[in-house]
This record gives sequence, structure tokens and C-alpha cells, in this order.
Amino acid sequence: MSIPPPPGPPRPDPAQGPSPLPDPYGPPPQGQQPYGPPPQGPQPYGQPYGQPYGPPYQGWGQGYSPYARPKSVNGLAVASLVLGVLCCFPAVGLVLGVIALVQIKRKGQSGKGLAIAGSILSSLGLALWVTALATGGFSDAWEGFKKGATEGAAFSVAKGQCFDAPGESLGGLTYDVDEVPCAGEHEGEVFGEFRMTGSAFPGDGAVSDAADEKCYPLQDAYVMDTWALPDDVDVYYFGPTRQSWRLGDREVTCIFGNTDETGTLTGSLRADETTLDTYQIALLTSLNAMDTVLWEEPEDYPEDDLPGYEDWSRDVHDSLDEQIKALRAHSWPAEADKPVAALVKDMEDARDEWAKAAAAAADDDVDTFYTHYDKGYEYVDGTSTVTARKALGLATKRPEYDEDYDDGSGDSGSGELDV
Repeated sequence: MSIPPPPGPPRPDPAQGPSPLPDPYGPPPQGQQPYGPPPQGPQPYGQPYGQPYGPPYQGWGQGYSPYARPKSVNGLAVASLVLGVLCCFPAVGLVLGVIALVQIKRKGQSGKGLAIAGSILSSLGLALWVTALATGGFSDAWEGFKKGATEGAAFSVAKGQCFDAPGESLGGLTYDVDEVPCAGEHEGEVFGEFRMTGSAFPGDGAVSDAADEKCYPLQDAYVMDTWALPDDVDVYYFGPTRQSWRLGDREVTCIFGNTDETGTLTGSLRADETTLDTYQIALLTSLNAMDTVLWEEPEDYPEDDLPGYEDWSRDVHDSLDEQIKALRAHSWPAEADKPVAALVKDMEDARDEWAKAAAAAADDDVDTFYTHYDKGYEYVDGTSTVTARKALGLATKRPEYDEDYDDGSGDSGSGELDV
């Protein structure tokens, strides 16, 4: 026979309505022990020995963590803001901002403000790009960039300035020069510059040929008194490289340097309108004009090209006639009047000889041509030239010309310094 369970608390009378729940922390109902009466006899397996004091405790709910975890920041929102601030890829920044807003809403991430700010900044940047392209502002900015890239402060040396190169010589490749006073010791002095044309890089050989062709006339303009150039001075140049050409570099800078690439110069070599008086300029202008024509002599021997020598002889005759008139029309100081007059007389005699040389070439008479050719050259750098130079305070030491200076290969001895 089974034993009935122990009596519990009195059941409420249905007529009185529901009874309030007992206070789990208050005293037990009247007439009851805190844990109920002890059981009488054996109990079924698993049956508690008494009623618990108060209701059971609630465990952790599903999905609840005992520690608060912050929401993750959307990476695309950060990227959109960065691109918007930099304004380098505004279209990409705008697209990333829109995608970030969609992801934030779907995944419950943070960074909505970053995405909005990045989208706004990117939109403004995109508008600026469109405006710049439409008005040509981008093109101007790009040209300014190329100019800054190819005309860096290192190569801002201009005509009349002197510099030192960082290498051991003026040959080879350099990316930097240091401007120094010309009065002291220096490695190079800029005497001229010119720009090349074309879209494709013509090659190092073409740059060298252009320097040979154009630097020497610029030299005569910078140093009108060519006799004043020291024997140890040679012509070099800065030329563009294939890499700098792509950025718009077309500048060739003509410079003086020592014939020894590791040597130096001292003092400025400049002798032009800024350093000479009007009398010196007048005489040198005539003498240099004659030198220019004489340097245009045909390369072949007269017996192989008499027609060419006939034309050239007439050019020499005409140039002499023009310079004689210019010198006679100019007034000279008292100490230089007679020396200049003697020079003009020699030039007149030479003019007659060149007329006879042209006539002999026309008659295919090579021997007669050579006779007048030699007499026509006698006045050049002769005694009357030295006397006139001395009277005007110019250099009087005759230059030594190297007959083998130009071997016909186009390499006339100038050095290059690529930049």
C-alpha cells in the first residue's frame, strides 16, 4: 500500500478567489516548518525531501551574453571617407559609400556617418574633376606638374650662372647640380639653351648632334671675344634622357667646362653686350660675322667641288663688303682710329682676292683658285687684326685651331651631361 504524500499548504477556497503567492523571503505560513515536516517512511526515487524555500532561480536566457560587445565598423565606409578626403578617385569613393550604407543597414554595423561623409566628399570631388576637365583646368595642372618635374630646383641654373655637379666629372648622367658664384672655382658655366621639338625621343645621338649645331653659335653670342676663351675650356651640355622626354623635357643647356672633365674653371667667361663697350662690340660683331662665313667652307677639296667653292667664295666676298661698310661708318676713339683703318684696308684687299677666287672656280681653274684662296685668308687673324684688338682693349692672343677638331662624323668634341 502506498503512503500518501505529505500535506502541503491549505488549498484556497474557490469561493474566496485566488490566494496571493507566498513571499519567498518572508516567514513560512503559520503552522508549517521552513522545510516542511520530515517524510514518513520511504520516498519514491527522485522525490524532494521538502518544498524549496522560494521559487527556483532563472538561468541565463538564450542569446544573452554576460558582457556587452561593440558593433563592428564597416570597412567600405572607412575607405569611402578616405577617398573622399583625398579626392583622388572620387567616383570610387562615391560607389563605396553607397555600398557601405546598404551593408550597414543589413548587417547592423556602425559607420553610417563615415559612409555618408565619404559619399558627400566624393560627390564634391567628382564635380570638381568634371569642371576641371570641361574648363581645361586639369590640363593646366598636368602641364604644371610636368614642368615642375622636369624643371626642378636642381636644374634652375640659367644663362650666366655657374654650378658644381655632384659627380666627379661633367660626363655621364646626373640628377642634380649646385649653383655657386662664378667668381670662385666651379665646374661649369651656362652660356645658352634651346628647346628641341618632336613627340618621340630622337635618341642620344640626335640630342648630341643638335647640341653641336646650336651650342657653338650661342657660345659666340655669350663670348663675343672668342680670343679671350682659355685653351682649357670646352663645350658641354645638359640634354634630356628618354625618361625625362616622356615628361615633356625638351631643354638642352649649353655649358662651358674644363677640357679635363675632372678640372674646374675660375671666374666668369662672359664677354657680351653686358660686359663690353660699344667700340668693342662693333669690332667684334664684324670679325665674328666674317668668322661665321669662313666656317661654312665646303668639306670637300676644291678640285672635287669647284661649284661649291665658287658659291662660298662669293659669300665671303659679299660678307667682307658688308663689314667694311659697317666699320667705316662707325666712329672710333683716337687711339683706335688708325689701327681700325689699317684693318679695313686689309679687308678690302682680301675682298678683291675672294672675287678673283670665285672667278677662277667658275673657269674650272683649280690652281688659280688656290692662289687667290690663300691670299684671301692672309688678313684673317693677321697683324692688323691684333693691333686693332689691342687698341680697343680686347684679347690679343691668337687662338690655336685644331685642324682635326671635326672629323666629319658629327662629333666635334663637345661633352654631354644627360639629365
